[in-house]
Amino acid sequence: MEGLGGLKNQKMENTSLQQQLLDAGVHFGHLKKKWNPKMLPYIFAEKKGIHIIDLNKTVECLQETAAAMKAIARSGKKILFVGTKKQAKDIVNESAKKVNMPFVTERWLGGMLTNFNTVRKSVKKMQSIEKMLGDGSFDSITKKERLTLSRDKDKMEKVLGGIAQLGRVPAALFIVDIGHEHIALAEAKRLGIFTFGVVDTNCDPNKVDFAIPANDDATKSIAIIVNYITAAIAEGLAERQAAKDEEVDEMTDDEKERKAAKLQAEAEAEGGRGGRGRGAGAGAGGGQRRRSGSGTPGGRGPGGGRR
Repeated sequence: MEGLGGLKNQKMENTSLQQQLLDAGVHFGHLKKKWNPKMLPYIFAEKKGIHIIDLNKTVECLQETAAAMKAIARSGKKILFVGTKKQAKDIVNESAKKVNMPFVTERWLGGMLTNFNTVRKSVKKMQSIEKMLGDGSFDSITKKERLTLSRDKDKMEKVLGGIAQLGRVPAALFIVDIGHEHIALAEAKRLGIFTFGVVDTNCDPNKVDFAIPANDDATKSIAIIVNYITAAIAEGLAERQAAKDEEVDEMTDDEKERKAAKLQAEAEAEGGRGGRGRGAGAGAGGGQRRRSGSGTPGGRGPGGGRR
């Protein structure tokens, strides 16, 4: 009987979610002439030349996607939110900030994932300018130079602000409108990163690992999908924090001391490796200078003897 009760509750939840999706206009697709035939399994009907998305499939895919993203968040990995179209910008920005996840809402820079090290350099440059403007390091420079630097910082902040805290390539991408964000999708596929996407009737659902068939043009539709996903990620993060707290409570004082010592040793080793790397680089540079000097004995060129 308990099993039947649980099944009934789940069915009611699904019905209520389906009603919310219907009210938000998630079921409206594109014109029939713009459709992608691979979206056929997710299309319920056609009305006045417009395809209607099957909301049963949307609910099913949304729950699958939410469960997968919750698991990623629970494991402590980062999910990059991507939504640069006008309707999605503000929604994606707010939702990603709620769960402390990186986001791109202005413009996808080519190579943001495949050339991540170079993008990180730009982020570090932006952060160093911000720090110097804050602590008064630029007081000695002219007003024009300071204005130029602050403009550069604002420009970089607009594009790279959402990924400033992203130290490594994310574990997954959540994309609103995979057709519009095709460069981001291609880069993620190249690096083997998990992709989740809101897919309308004019896109290919096979391009992403987890597709959510839905209207990706209406603000209300985007909001309800993104908010549902954000709630699942927040649950995953809460579970991770609870597990951490339990682990800390169960640890004895000796174990805590050992863990702290281990972390300190790792930090020192990391610092030592950085120092050795710089030393080796300087040594290599010195070696090259000596070789270039010894290549022309007596300061003569290759044809010195003939002159």
